[in-house]
Amino acid sequence: MITMRIKDMFFDRHVVMAAVDNAKRKVLSKAGAFIRTAAKTSIRKRKGSAPPGAPPYSHEGSLRRLILFGYDKPNDSVVVGPVGFKKSEAPNVLEYGGDTVVFRRRGGKLTSQKVKIAPRPYMAPALEKERPNLPLLWRNSIKKG
Repeated sequence: MITMRIKDMFFDRHVVMAAVDNAKRKVLSKAGAFIRTAAKTSIRKRKGSAPPGAPPYSHEGSLRRLILFGYDKPNDSVVVGPVGFKKSEAPNVLEYGGDTVVFRRRGGKLTSQKVKIAPRPYMAPALEKERPNLPLLWRNSIKKG
């Protein structure tokens, strides 16, 4: 007969929690980067307007350039989306559709017109495209030390 005793088993809670927090931050940051890349690449540089339901076209590149991501530590989440559009609802209107005012220059005169924009989503499809790959990011995320 074999008898085994484990005395004074030690579990360093702080070390384990730090490893989990570090892994979580890295995985969520990677997920944010993948979603951002998918959103940016879905926006093509073309003239005119994209058809409703398709990602918007880029005319000068600011929407693509301003899609960023960041790890939100207090909420243990990652935030991905366009930033830096001061007083502009353009990114939101493109994603969900809605009413907005369009300014046009006609004959040297600036005119405004209220228009209804059909949705041209780019963030939600990017998330859906990357969703199947997200669980795989957690594989081997905590290194045994």
